[in-house]
Amino acid sequence: MELSQDMIGNMDKAASEAADVMKALANPQRLRLLCALLGGERSVGELEQQLGASQSYVSGQLARLRSEGLVTCDRDGRTIRYRLADPRVTPILERLYEVFCGD
Repeated sequence: MELSQDMIGNMDKAASEAADVMKALANPQRLRLLCALLGGERSVGELEQQLGASQSYVSGQLARLRSEGLVTCDRDGRTIRYRLADPRVTPILERLYEVFCGD
């Protein structure tokens, strides 16, 4: 089967997107943050406690993940709640958890 230029272009685009996601997941703290969001929305304070990290560090990592389109947030009064934005990330995180954290 010979691949058309369109097929090759689509494969290149998909590979580039996958590599971008994998770069974000390559940082252990960002990976822990994303895993913490698997259970649903969390505030920065909740994430600080769960990860044992400072507010500034958590906020900085969340800003990076937002810029990469992996998380989004909603404001509830003074509280900002974060959640996963890209549904393609959930099965990746679940599989990583199964392989590396499961019994």
